[in-house]
Amino acid sequence: MSTTSSPFPLLIVALPFLAAFAGLLLSRWPRTRRPQPGAAEAKGQEAGHQHRGGNRRAAWIAVLPTAVSAALALWLAAAQGFAFFAERAVDPVGADYGEIVTGTVPITLTLQADALSGVLGVLVTLVALAVQVYSVGYLHDDRRYPSYSAFISLFTSAMLLVVYSGDLLVLYVGWEVMGLCSYLLIGHWWEDRSNSRAAVKAFLVTRLGDVGFLFGIFVLGISADSFRIADVLAKVPEMSTATLVTATMLLLAGVAGKSAQVPLHTWLPDAMAGPTPISALIHAATMVAAGIFIVARLFPAFLGARPTLDVLAVMAALGMLGAALAALAQDDLKRVLAYSTISQLSYMAGGLAAGSDHAAIFHLLTHGAFKALLFLCAGAVIHHVGSNLMSQMGGLRRELPVTFAATTIGFAALMGLPPASGFFSKDSLLLAMDGAVSGAALTDAAALLLYASALATVVVTGAYSARAWLRTFFGPGRTIALPEPQPGTAHVVDTREAPPTMLIPIVLLAVPALLLGFAGGLHLDVGVATISVVLALLGSGVVYAFWRGDPVADPARILGPFRVPCERAFYVDSVYAALFVRPILALSRLVVSTDDRVVDGAVRGSGRTARGLSGVLRLAQNGNVQLYVSGVLAGVLLIVVGAVMFA
Repeated sequence: MSTTSSPFPLLIVALPFLAAFAGLLLSRWPRTRRPQPGAAEAKGQEAGHQHRGGNRRAAWIAVLPTAVSAALALWLAAAQGFAFFAERAVDPVGADYGEIVTGTVPITLTLQADALSGVLGVLVTLVALAVQVYSVGYLHDDRRYPSYSAFISLFTSAMLLVVYSGDLLVLYVGWEVMGLCSYLLIGHWWEDRSNSRAAVKAFLVTRLGDVGFLFGIFVLGISADSFRIADVLAKVPEMSTATLVTATMLLLAGVAGKSAQVPLHTWLPDAMAGPTPISALIHAATMVAAGIFIVARLFPAFLGARPTLDVLAVMAALGMLGAALAALAQDDLKRVLAYSTISQLSYMAGGLAAGSDHAAIFHLLTHGAFKALLFLCAGAVIHHVGSNLMSQMGGLRRELPVTFAATTIGFAALMGLPPASGFFSKDSLLLAMDGAVSGAALTDAAALLLYASALATVVVTGAYSARAWLRTFFGPGRTIALPEPQPGTAHVVDTREAPPTMLIPIVLLAVPALLLGFAGGLHLDVGVATISVVLALLGSGVVYAFWRGDPVADPARILGPFRVPCERAFYVDSVYAALFVRPILALSRLVVSTDDRVVDGAVRGSGRTARGLSGVLRLAQNGNVQLYVSGVLAGVLLIVVGAVMFA
């Protein structure tokens, strides 16, 4: 297809980047000074005035460019007629901005929007805009808000570069910048050591997958003699099966890291240490969405590598059910949603493995809407209660009526209940997995495992969604008021709804969470849709029955002896610690000890030897004439004796 020239993709990517640059450099400038000499109280008021003024400037710098970028992305997708939902191809819109000569395969600086990237750009920019506006209220007194908002802008720009890039290595730049931004934002409240540890863990685990991802790009690029995505896809039919399997397996490592899929999923629940708006951005529109997008972008290459699809199917089957069971046992509301994200991303991976990239991206879009909504609602609840724990919530539907209604829509979409958006997208995924059982995309064992896990996950999803909804908004109130917000957090206890800057994004996101499913057309399979709804209601009904019997007790008791393993996410972190972390730490300590005692010891020993020898030689050079004469006479005596004995 020919590319229609347009600067819009470049503008959409560049505006958040410029906002990040301006936010870091200009939000604290100029510093206003009020001449109030003397009292410390006056100095404190001046400092408070400066930081509030800086926060206001940072908010405008962050929100306005993101809003313009969202408007351009929406206009671009509308100009293409939202071709993704119509399942038709369109000519890409964009431009080439030069070429970097490397000596072998050149790198083309291409940004373009097609049917897939057009709708993904809308998702990224709209969710980023909602998060930026929401953060104004959520972190209004945070002194590091300017850097926080700037990093969100950089995060947004990096994801948009991944979405609109026409070259694999240019895409990789955005891919890696996202990893850096996630580290900076998850560790925003770095004073708490657990937060900084979570940020480091996310950075290291995702970097581990990115090593394979980079080599996968090299295999594809060298095989196609081009890193341009269109050229790579055009050369896929000419590539051998071994080349495609090698490349896609390596790419799958990066996908598992970024999209938190088994076995590199362990960083995502710990990433809840960051501010709640960041969780919404990571889980709905950036980072985790990038891995699914990459498989869809390079889907012809994956279709040519059947063993890779089998591996992807097994990963998806284990991830969707395992993460759903872990979500059912968590007390932290944000961790429930975190494990839910892993499970829903596994649904998308399962759809890709079953051969339907359209169903996977459709669910990625609806999931982006309702998961962002759920996280922002969770942030409003946490802002109100002062705790992440559902054991300290309850009875909030009367105090937070708007948040309650929006959360209800979000959980309905998550469970796949009609007419919420998740009902339509999940039905399309289940239909694809059902077709894979009798199709040729997967082996029989992988297809059966995938479909069975998907149906079981529908039940568990209904169960953990109902549990979180009931324990948060129904039953007796268990709020424990805190006299002061905990250091380094934005949590406060309030008796009112969240401020308008937090409520407006929630209300606006509730619309696509409820209605976006209709955009994909009513292509329902009545049998699969009925089974899905019945299974979801079965899971939620069992939880409701247990909760109704004792509204104070946790319905997670239905897990019985499996509750603790589910709460610990089946001890995967403990296994990794035993197999990798502790041996590597022991090896590193051995290396440090060897370096200190052997290498540095040899250096220090040579120094001590030289000093000792110099001390001996110094005795002969101390300026004592008698010692010199005695030495000369002793030497003469030795010479004479030697001459007599050996003459």
